[in-house]
Amino acid sequence: MSLEQRINEDLKEAMKAKDQVALRGIRAVKSAILLLKTDGSGQEIDQEAEIKMLQKLVKQRKDSLAVYQQQKRDDLAKVEEEEIAVISRYLPVQLSEQEIRDMMSGLISQVGATSMKDMGKVMALAGKAFAGRAENATIARILKDLLGS
Repeated sequence: MSLEQRINEDLKEAMKAKDQVALRGIRAVKSAILLLKTDGSGQEIDQEAEIKMLQKLVKQRKDSLAVYQQQKRDDLAKVEEEEIAVISRYLPVQLSEQEIRDMMSGLISQVGATSMKDMGKVMALAGKAFAGRAENATIARILKDLLGS
């Protein structure tokens, strides 16, 4: 079942259940899918594009959440947290930092990286290896730590 089909089914269920929190998050995903389909590129939406889109939606909400928390706007922060939880249901299971660290060690030895100069090579492989299962910022931070020591 494609993401779009899952979203449509979940939207129906949320409407029946009158779940306003789920409705907000699902409608945001549905809107993003529609924008992606009509962006004019004419490309098919594959699973990789879906994951990138979902990650972007979560990142936008996390950025907003940080701003709202800084400004002590708990009412708005709660809305963002709820939407993050709903959108995250459609992402692959996220890896723990230890799992990322272990996989990165394997990638580093596979490439033969020894210093920060090799970071680009490792990140290119890591992007594919961690597709949707870890944030790039976390991957880069761990990689810097591993290469820096």
